[in-house]
Amino acid sequence: MFISNAYAETAASPQAGIMEFLPLIALVAVFYFLVLRPQSKRAKEHKEMVSALQRGDEVVTMGGEVGSISKVYEEYASVEIAANVEIMVQKSAIQTVLPKGTIKAIK
Repeated sequence: MFISNAYAETAASPQAGIMEFLPLIALVAVFYFLVLRPQSKRAKEHKEMVSALQRGDEVVTMGGEVGSISKVYEEYASVEIAANVEIMVQKSAIQTVLPKGTIKAIK
């Protein structure tokens, strides 16, 4: 009475298997184009910016300090944030290179 009859399932065609994975494939493609690709592009641009740092560039660090690069080392840069005040930061911690004259305009 409460037990229903058991019927054999029909064999799924090979195309039906592909159609089941189509939403997953579409989700992976959307994730790649909206997240992974732009992130890798930004990382590449940041790496190029860091490798092009030179003395005199005005920069903003990830901590928010604004200063001018006084010395560039292999992995570090010395940033002058005030008169006779220099800090040593990792090159990767430099967020942005500002246009020349920005620091004078801020003060």
